[in-house]
Amino acid sequence: MIKRLFIANRGEIAWRIIRTAKRLGMTAILGVSEADVESLPARMADEVVLLGAAASSESYLNVEKVVAAAKGARADAVHPGYGFLSENATFGRAVRDAGMIFVGPEIASLEAMGDKLMARKAGIAAGLPVVPGGEAADKAAAKAQAEVTGYPLLIKAVSGGGGRGMKRVDAPAQLDSQIDMAMAEAQAAFGDSRIYLERFIGRGRHVEVQILGDGETAIHLGTRDCSIQRRFQKLVEEAPAFGIPQDRHEAITSAAVKFAAHLKYRGAGTVEFLVDATDFSFYFLEMNARIQVEHPVTEAITGVDLIEQQLLVADGQKLTLEQRFVAFDGHAIEVRINAENYEKDFRPSPGAARVAQWPAGPGIRVDTHIGAGGNVPPYYDSLIGKLIVHGRDRAEAVQKLEAALGVLRIEGIATTAPLHRRIAADPRFVAGGVDTKFLEAFGHG
Repeated sequence: MIKRLFIANRGEIAWRIIRTAKRLGMTAILGVSEADVESLPARMADEVVLLGAAASSESYLNVEKVVAAAKGARADAVHPGYGFLSENATFGRAVRDAGMIFVGPEIASLEAMGDKLMARKAGIAAGLPVVPGGEAADKAAAKAQAEVTGYPLLIKAVSGGGGRGMKRVDAPAQLDSQIDMAMAEAQAAFGDSRIYLERFIGRGRHVEVQILGDGETAIHLGTRDCSIQRRFQKLVEEAPAFGIPQDRHEAITSAAVKFAAHLKYRGAGTVEFLVDATDFSFYFLEMNARIQVEHPVTEAITGVDLIEQQLLVADGQKLTLEQRFVAFDGHAIEVRINAENYEKDFRPSPGAARVAQWPAGPGIRVDTHIGAGGNVPPYYDSLIGKLIVHGRDRAEAVQKLEAALGVLRIEGIATTAPLHRRIAADPRFVAGGVDTKFLEAFGHG
């Protein structure tokens, strides 16, 4: 039984995990870098353990240090959150070899999903449709594959995530330079320069399905639409995906459950699809074998605490939820408030927030680690908080979002809040069902 939980992460997701762990009667132990010793999650945790210097490689990304810290704190289990080591099979194995529970899927699932080519092959094996494309071992192979795939196409990093190593190519003349850039970026971000090519879907929507599994049973908790992105990084997410015909919606969720069952998946995961915004055909992209940044919108429409479900399954329990009992209520929208100046190419804006006035009220949720005077270090991801609204339908959710953004005030650092106010007022967003090119209208696609 998990009594002492070590959280190997920081920021709002650490705060989020601590909140559920305490509610379940667990002792919440937080590993922190020197930059996060005075953070809100550190003040909220029952115990704090110093991992090392501010640099991620000396703290949150250091497998040996994190495992040793958790072991030294007498933790029963380790929750990796998202990002950092959350999908690192070596880390998961090290945690289990040290006699602790890794709050995540089986190592085989991490290995299968940690490599996009392996994920693609697993999707094909499970009978899911995939975007036309293939791997490219070198430039010659890439050019040959491009002739088959056609233009425009996307170059993707095999070990990629967050849009890193991903480049669009519209014509053969661009291929050489974009391959060089993609491989260099992938090597710098992931230590793996391998790439593959996929056809670019002109009007695509990024739709994903939240699944839960216990190794024997798998269910879904509906869809999310994450189509509003900047350079393949999500800015706005909502649940359920709006405006998709019911038969297509059911086909997408069924495909996700089918894939989870194929993997004998344990825990919480997200199966991602690219949906053609014209004819609603869909293609499997990958599976994120962890909790997602956007999980609160699913929690809002289902009433299910996904962190709790992760912990229960990790503790050896079977799913108590059955598909027929999962009820969906209304519509939810989440916007990511990042410490970035969106008018200056989203330049990071670290520093102290002199004022942090977050909205509150019925149907409004805020997940954040930043209050007045809170510090945003320059070393990590710029996400400082998530504003989530829930309404009876999408129209009400949009109205609540606009009102909530109207009272949100962060001073001392630049944030993406002004951009979100523009998005919330845009007639295309209000109508719903936008594709991944939506943000190009603002000059920030």
